Amino acid sequence: MSAEGLAQITLRPGAGEGLRMAVISAAWNAEITDRLHDHAVAALRELGVQVDDWRVAGAVELPVVAAEALKTRDAVVANGCVIRGDTAHFDYVCRSVTDGLTRVALDAGKPVGNGVLTVENHQQAVDRSGVDGAVEDKGADAARAALHSVLVLRDIAARG
Repeated sequence: MSAEGLAQITLRPGAGEGLRMAVISAAWNAEITDRLHDHAVAALRELGVQVDDWRVAGAVELPVVAAEALKTRDAVVANGCVIRGDTAHFDYVCRSVTDGLTRVALDAGKPVGNGVLTVENHQQAVDRSGVDGAVEDKGADAARAALHSVLVLRDIAARG
């Protein structure tokens, strides 16, 4: 979801009461992922969500841990940071993580907020990590998007 699209969605205070979500973040590129992680956890807790959180080594590990967490939680937020290098590794990791998280969400029928940054350079990651003056806060954005999706799914179920 774009920052503009997310700005159009308002989550009322307490919107997450009674919900349990997980935030799972890669430790690779910790300067960035620590911030994404902390902002996702804070955003959910501010909305009343019970949050469990874990760290994994890298972005490739996110889908399998997210799948396990979704067995007992309403949604997951997955954060990571993949910065392009000089080899094709970037392309394989980005595709693997994106496809994996999508599959996990569809298999579980539950939202996975994708807070994995796939950027050309370190500065782009910083600009999207929620530092003061940053253009985006992808950790918090992914958390709010996942929570909003939980609420939409509940509304769909309630309407039959």
